[in-house]
Amino acid sequence: MNFSLNMDFSFFLLLALLITGAVLVWDRVFRKPQVTKTSRSEKIAGSESHNQVGLKSSRSTVIIDYARAFFPVILIVFVLRSFVIEPFRIPSGSMLPTLHIGDFILVDKFRYGIRFPVFNLKVIPVSSPERGEVMVFRYPHDNRTNFIKRVVGLPGDEIVYVDKRIFINGVAVEDSEVDRYTLITQNRSLDVIEHKEVIGESTHRILNDVGRQSRSMKITVPIGSYFVMGDNRDHSNDSRYWGFVPERNVVGRAFLVWFSWDKNQKLSQRVNWARIGDRIP
Repeated sequence: MNFSLNMDFSFFLLLALLITGAVLVWDRVFRKPQVTKTSRSEKIAGSESHNQVGLKSSRSTVIIDYARAFFPVILIVFVLRSFVIEPFRIPSGSMLPTLHIGDFILVDKFRYGIRFPVFNLKVIPVSSPERGEVMVFRYPHDNRTNFIKRVVGLPGDEIVYVDKRIFINGVAVEDSEVDRYTLITQNRSLDVIEHKEVIGESTHRILNDVGRQSRSMKITVPIGSYFVMGDNRDHSNDSRYWGFVPERNVVGRAFLVWFSWDKNQKLSQRVNWARIGDRIP
């Protein structure tokens, strides 16, 4: 599952902050009014170019006024988005039934440490991802794209996935069947089994596709990396296929659905009011 919002926006936000800040610094340091004594003849000669100088001065004043207006707004957005909370939109069904297509979520970026924007370099450690948490990260094979999955394996863990069951360090993950139904999503109809699963401190729901075979594997998570899986187990592009998530790619923990919009519904039913405010287990 990838997001339409990626690091390009962070880069342009940082660029806008630097440009507006530079304009304000230039205005404060270098653009000082100069008062000098001039003769009458100099005043008459200077009056001929008054309109041209006035036009240039007017243009620079407008630029400075815009910088003064936008700098504090850009700064606030930059700080909040880079270090505290960032919004994302869910574009696919790989995290069903936890997250739906069209969900707008909030991601806690402070939880996993303060990182330098754009380069995602951790400067102040706070805590590390735990098993069961829903994590946003930069896709290891394309750092411009953000993915969201559930953390299953921590550094050093042995993960076994067989017959659609997870074993962590030799212990089976607790899960139990809760429902069977037909799921219709993105013009597909799937017969699924919904399970309640417990990983770490998280109790959540997952989906297994009745008509799809499982992929068995046994791996050990390298130090400094994480093993992640989507809750829609048979329809998720995750660590089973492309490998591990390096710690440097971690973005934050998803914790809240703040809005939900389903464009495939009738106009009057597109807002999914029941999902607004849901916490992400």
